[in-house]
Amino acid sequence: MGRDDRRKARDKNKQKLPQVPQNMKSDGRDVEFSQEVADQDDLEAMRRADDADKRAKKRKSNL
Repeated sequence: MGRDDRRKARDKNKQKLPQVPQNMKSDGRDVEFSQEVADQDDLEAMRRADDADKRAKKRKSNL
């Protein structure tokens, strides 16, 4: 058994890894929210989170 035989077996596994479609990936937000019971602090937090997401997306697209 030569060196090539071991490398060949190791690399076979990489091709079999499952790929998740983009539309099935979640953004990590798994929170229930009701607009009717939101107070001013909740609305402010949502606005800040949206602003931060926009900044991160803009920074990512510039790289």
